[in-house]
Amino acid sequence: MVMQTPAQIEFENLTATPELRGAIDQHLSELEERFGRATAGRIVVRGPGDRHQTGGQYQVSIRLALPEGREVNVGRTPKEDERYSDLTFAVDNAFKRARRQLQDQVRLLRGQTKHHEGGAVGTVVRIDPSGAFGFLETADGHEVYFNCNSVVEGRSDIAVGTRVSYVEESGEKGPQASTVKILGKHKLRT
Repeated sequence: MVMQTPAQIEFENLTATPELRGAIDQHLSELEERFGRATAGRIVVRGPGDRHQTGGQYQVSIRLALPEGREVNVGRTPKEDERYSDLTFAVDNAFKRARRQLQDQVRLLRGQTKHHEGGAVGTVVRIDPSGAFGFLETADGHEVYFNCNSVVEGRSDIAVGTRVSYVEESGEKGPQASTVKILGKHKLRT
């Protein structure tokens, strides 16, 4: 994927070392080799700065423009996740999330959208501390966002390790689960 317009890379509240630039260039090259569909891109790496709301975390946002008006958009660093105080982790994790979204968008562009009759089965792997949303791990190992309002019955019973069936849809920021149904009352041990 040679982007039609070279990716813009910006650094805020930190000095861009040759190692950091090299790591970002390497991640971009891997995305280009693997998917070949982005038309433009913008990467912003923010240092912890003075604002107490970042909690000493690095924030990496990635936006890739794709054909047919689609895009990959990785932003929001999870609050209170101390791993994001490590710059290498923050960059690697942001590109890992971008790679998943790009993979899903390329499937949609190729007409290989997942349609699961009767719903797919997954396992709840994370729930936001607010209890408003979480993530499921699918059978093929990728994560899918779900809003707790999408849980059909037993919303109060949903917890990490819960097996669920769901319908996967394309949301504004990538794949998301709707019509989430708890399978039995058994939870996997983690």
